[in-house]
Amino acid sequence: MARQSKTAAIDYAAAHNLTHDLLERCLCPADLPFVLVRDTDKKGLRLRVTKAGGKHWQFETRIKGKLFTRALGEWPTISIDRAKTEAHRLRGLTEQGIDPREGERLQEAAKAADLAALAAKLVADKLQAAAHILTTGEVWAIYLAERRPHWGALHYADHIRLAKAGGLPAKRGTRGRGVTVAGPLYPLMGLPLRDLDAPTIEAWAANEAKTRPSAARLAWRCLKVFLGWCSEQPAYAALLPSKNPAKTTRSREALGKAGVKQDALMREQLPVWFEAVQRIRNPVTAAYLQTLLLTGARPGEVLRLRWEDINTKWKGLTIRDKVEGERVIPFTPYVANLLAALPRRNEFVFSGAAGAMSKPHKPHLTACAVAGIDGLTLHGLRRSFKSLTEWLEIPAGVVAQVMGHKPSATAEKHYTVRPLDLLRVHHEKIEAWILEQAKVQFLPDVELGKLRAVN
Repeated sequence: MARQSKTAAIDYAAAHNLTHDLLERCLCPADLPFVLVRDTDKKGLRLRVTKAGGKHWQFETRIKGKLFTRALGEWPTISIDRAKTEAHRLRGLTEQGIDPREGERLQEAAKAADLAALAAKLVADKLQAAAHILTTGEVWAIYLAERRPHWGALHYADHIRLAKAGGLPAKRGTRGRGVTVAGPLYPLMGLPLRDLDAPTIEAWAANEAKTRPSAARLAWRCLKVFLGWCSEQPAYAALLPSKNPAKTTRSREALGKAGVKQDALMREQLPVWFEAVQRIRNPVTAAYLQTLLLTGARPGEVLRLRWEDINTKWKGLTIRDKVEGERVIPFTPYVANLLAALPRRNEFVFSGAAGAMSKPHKPHLTACAVAGIDGLTLHGLRRSFKSLTEWLEIPAGVVAQVMGHKPSATAEKHYTVRPLDLLRVHHEKIEAWILEQAKVQFLPDVELGKLRAVN
């Protein structure tokens, strides 16, 4: 077959052996939008020549009866050999029934997954690097913010107090330093979290146990929970040992066990205690101490008592309970008499200059010294209430309910329901007996505030 002349017209209906000269001579007739120059060697490969002079490679075939067209780039940027090589690859895939687009999508997805994994690793490495320099105090603040919705106000306040810095000017409660005392956990707050290992915590426990073992034991328990939380956080888990560094025998032994407190008023001490307390010049303090003994409530619960918590119609006191949230106890006659005589300065029954008054430890110690009673604490008055009820035939469940202790038996928890009236019968009996033993004569029908001791 004779070679076609370089000046001969190109038959666009026939396939051609594509050459550089041929492609250069390809022109689109004026009456057509484009023409296709097909390759005789690679079936499906063609050059699309437009009226504007553009020349672009295409590959076209059918996959499972559906048309598949792929643009391969512009000639001469994409050479004839490159176009044929790509056409050969696509022909091989399509003849096997494989859609090249699906494979490319899988490749793109894999590439995107690799990029996402790389980005995640970079973020994780960055977080790890940042966590590596975090101090215990910084993580402690994150821990408190995360756990606060799950805690009560007092529990949260304990965590703040245990880690406070101290060093601020204060008038009392500073052990003679003149400034506030740092919390037991404060020495650990400045350390990097990664350095909080067992030897460090054991040394801390041994040092704190020398001066404040009770506070240190509470701090140690909170620290154990905190480190357990850290071990569950991906950002901090790698910084700590696999075993909680606070859970060691040495730490526990260094802090010791809490002693059983026995301070309580004996029956024969009631007259001198009441006489000394009633002589306290501050009537709010005197009323507070007597209310504490006669209700068996916790010192802080009585201190937070508000006027709105007193129900004179149904004779009840709503106590803000640290265990159950709140409980209602009888508003007994003598306590009602004491509270009726108090000034209403603000929302608190036992009020100070601003808000509730502070716990009157010192006035109580002074009154006890006058009465010749040693070592009786404010919480000892709560213990006294329970101890004094042993002289009476009062059901243990009644005393526990008034004091806010959890039921200790299944029958008590699930089958015993005591209304306020039933509690009042027993509580008024307890109050009357204590006043009788204290030789305090009290008649509910006399004018409020008029009390006298009987010699």
